[in-house]
Amino acid sequence: MKKKVLIGLTIVFFVMITSIFIYQQNQKSKVFNELPNYTDDKQKIVVDGFKYKEQPHIGNSNAKVKVIEFGDFKCPACKKWTSENFNKFKREFIDTGKVEFYFMNYAFIDRDSYLAGAAGESIYHQNNEKFWEFYELLYKNQGKETEIWATPTFLIQLVKDNIKGIDQKQFELEVKNHTYLHSVKEDYKIGGFYGVNGTPTFIVNGKILRSSSYEDIKASIQKELK
Repeated sequence: MKKKVLIGLTIVFFVMITSIFIYQQNQKSKVFNELPNYTDDKQKIVVDGFKYKEQPHIGNSNAKVKVIEFGDFKCPACKKWTSENFNKFKREFIDTGKVEFYFMNYAFIDRDSYLAGAAGESIYHQNNEKFWEFYELLYKNQGKETEIWATPTFLIQLVKDNIKGIDQKQFELEVKNHTYLHSVKEDYKIGGFYGVNGTPTFIVNGKILRSSSYEDIKASIQKELK
């Protein structure tokens, strides 16, 4: 009798574990189906400069120095640079009119990198100033690099709770439809063409830097200002 009960419990346990595994796999599949892939974009890309006028920007448009950050919102090093340096960089170079600063996507870590980049593009196309709120907000709420976290549900709720002054319904629709995937892929192709191979990478007046340290960026800017 005890043996039959033990066998029965073992079968029940096995069925439960199998059901949980199948459920988790179905959930993962559902999440992946919501994410874009670069192969989804069939539009032609022509690399012809950095297309400054099409990028999120902050600072004096007449600044002598143009600095581009190529970043991936899932990149821990990008988060570190932003949290440690962005406000200092803004005070020293952007607010003083010395630098106009741009952000371009080099989304490569995973498919939710592409979606995070596309979400940023959606906000930028509504309001350039709001993009910079999103830029800092998303890095502050960055998940683990090895996990899929920048899902439509996460991004839509994060923006709804924290960013005012944009059309939330439009943002939600554009995130779900991957409206700006082409812009993200185009940035990626431009970056690769000009030598970007990781994040964050900085371009100062068209010249790529092989260091992301604040002091090296500062030295490069000061050289351009002379």
